[in-house]
Amino acid sequence: MPSYLIMKLDGPMQAWGDHTFEDFRPSRDFPTRSALLGLLAACLGIEREDAEAQARLAGSVEITVRADLQVVRPEMPEGQRKPVPRHSIRLTDFHTVLAARLVKRVVSGLPKANPNPVVSRREYLHDAHFTVAVGQREPAAYTLEIIARHLRKPVYTPSLGRRSCPLARPLLDSTDYLIEAESGIEALAQVLPLGGLIYAETDAQERNPLVVRDLPMHRGKRLFATRKVYVHKQPEKPDVHQPD
Repeated sequence: MPSYLIMKLDGPMQAWGDHTFEDFRPSRDFPTRSALLGLLAACLGIEREDAEAQARLAGSVEITVRADLQVVRPEMPEGQRKPVPRHSIRLTDFHTVLAARLVKRVVSGLPKANPNPVVSRREYLHDAHFTVAVGQREPAAYTLEIIARHLRKPVYTPSLGRRSCPLARPLLDSTDYLIEAESGIEALAQVLPLGGLIYAETDAQERNPLVVRDLPMHRGKRLFATRKVYVHKQPEKPDVHQPD
């Protein structure tokens, strides 16, 4: 049975960038594949300019994300740990930037830089918490064991989408960070507390997937292709089937 590496993404601020220019940097409601690959690459010490290693990492993993409705705080005494409700809030911050590419100044399909300072709006998710199941694709240049070792002792400091978004807890729990399951969805069904929307990369039964532009193309530039993301609603309590 396949194994899945369970990561916890918890911090006061997170930002998972959508298609953007400098004057507006929105955030999606869940971590994008490109951002999570960047987080793993930072821990592994893969340089951004190393397109070959980035591509090998991308080909080694599949990713399933749950937007948690509750969270168990790791700093609480073990006998007193109870799920605490989490309600993600989207807020916008403002920055002043020079030579910004503006959405409204697109010329011949390419953005044109503005010679004057502009106000940049940047979205952040506050009080968000995500549980991520990382599966291994074969042949894997980076196995789950290698990734787990570097998540514990990262080469570069990981962040939650942007460098201004630090972690509030380790990415891996001290125990039970590897789970055996048939899929990422089933792996997340074993990680308490349950409940929330799940964003999966594979599900043949889903009829209305999201189309997300977050698939790195690894051509030496920050170019992205689209992929399908399948959304599932996980109940807060496990399904109990009554005997016939």
